[in-house]
Amino acid sequence: MNSLWAATLITSAICYLLKVLGYSMPERVLNHPRIQRINTLIPVVLLSALVSVQTLSAKEEIVVDHRLAGVAAAALALRFKASFPLMMLTAAIVSALVYRI
Repeated sequence: MNSLWAATLITSAICYLLKVLGYSMPERVLNHPRIQRINTLIPVVLLSALVSVQTLSAKEEIVVDHRLAGVAAAALALRFKASFPLMMLTAAIVSALVYRI
């Protein structure tokens, strides 16, 4: 077993233990307003991090290219309350146009 598999198994065990720990927490701790607020924001933060990494990176470098224009167009479309398909179409068109320039 190489070190990558060992790291994967150890990380999996840690994640499982954290999940079990979460289920064993008393309800009064989980109902605390601060914990509720943090739990509400975790998906937003994780998705934002994923979008920024996928938009601004290529291999190990930070890159500003057509993907950033597409994300900016999508954000602008959402700002003006565009529907999801329209937002995706706008982002794709802007990204393609900037790519071709």
